Amino acid sequence: MGDYEHDDSSVIPLPSTGPGPDGFRQPPPGTPTPWETADRAQAANDGATGPEPPNPPVCPQCGLTGDRKPTYTGQHVLLEPRLTVPAHLVPGGHRWHIDSNNTAWNGDFDEPLPGATCRIPHQLACPGLTLDEIRPRRWLTAVRDYNTKLARQQADTGGIPGTLPDAG
Repeated sequence: MGDYEHDDSSVIPLPSTGPGPDGFRQPPPGTPTPWETADRAQAANDGATGPEPPNPPVCPQCGLTGDRKPTYTGQHVLLEPRLTVPAHLVPGGHRWHIDSNNTAWNGDFDEPLPGATCRIPHQLACPGLTLDEIRPRRWLTAVRDYNTKLARQQADTGGIPGTLPDAG
């Protein structure tokens, strides 16, 4: 490659992560990955909000110790220790399963297989949280919110059947 002259004032240099021909192409250490925000949101939605190591696996609301497991989103979930329950008894979104590599994953709202068991997050049984804070029936809240929006749209367009005309 030959030398050539050009104006470098418009070129924004990328931070280098170290020596080597590709050092300038790598993001600097500690730079959030593009999917990190989505993973954190999914982890929070799933209830994977356990204390991260090196902190002890203690619930900040009640002080009880839980069974902390890593998740595929890179966060940790604090599970209720020594408790495995039939999956059909646990609300959707709160069914946690442990893989052979000791990684926890949320069964989401999928219907469990007959005879399946799961673990529950400590927050579902935490005496320091109210049911309003836990929201064990998130799917029902989502349906209610959707129906509220539909009802408002219908009312705004005047499409509510059986209403009396405004007699002023």
